Amino acid sequence: MVDVGISGDEAAELRAYGGESGGARVARRRAALIDAALDMLAEPEPGPVTVRGICGRAGLTPRYFYESFENADALVGEAYDQVIAQIADHALAGFNAGADARGKVVGAVEAIVETIESDPRTGRVLFSDTLRSPVVAAKRSQMLEIFTDLTYQSAPAVARVSGGQETLAAAHFQVGGLGRLLASWTEGLVDLDRRALVDICVRMLLPESRAVDSSTARLS
Repeated sequence: MVDVGISGDEAAELRAYGGESGGARVARRRAALIDAALDMLAEPEPGPVTVRGICGRAGLTPRYFYESFENADALVGEAYDQVIAQIADHALAGFNAGADARGKVVGAVEAIVETIESDPRTGRVLFSDTLRSPVVAAKRSQMLEIFTDLTYQSAPAVARVSGGQETLAAAHFQVGGLGRLLASWTEGLVDLDRRALVDICVRMLLPESRAVDSSTARLS
């Protein structure tokens, strides 16, 4: 008989119970812990994210926490990764659906704003200045790289730059400005509905849009 290294308790835990497999129960508890972490991170004045606090909010014991995560930082990192992946996937799909540079920018911005509006926690976790976690700081740097890489593809067309380092600089500028505006909107400092927010983002990202708006204003 082969010893697979699973204890009696672990084997019992993985057995089906009430029609739900052991693996499904582990996945459900993991999702509940991530959801609890997002709740804590998205609070107006977030405090430290602790194992005890997360377990209390999720209604689970530490035993179930440690079946999925080594510590609270690991959970915070996973929660942030999920938010980044969700935003990035939607933004990339919107970007790729566009037929031209403008369509790509509009599609990406609409997807980002829609995702944030559907779950405001995502916007607060991504952009809020109140989060001081070193884990979050590192993850935000990764997020900026992801969105800069995405914006880099459209920067030559929308920012009228020559390529190379100019394109990279334009991409960083666009991502920084967009992130700051979305942060202000998420925090209630900018009072715009979704349509108006998308419109102003696109106008700021596309120089030709601003030129058209100015010409229209002069003629009116």
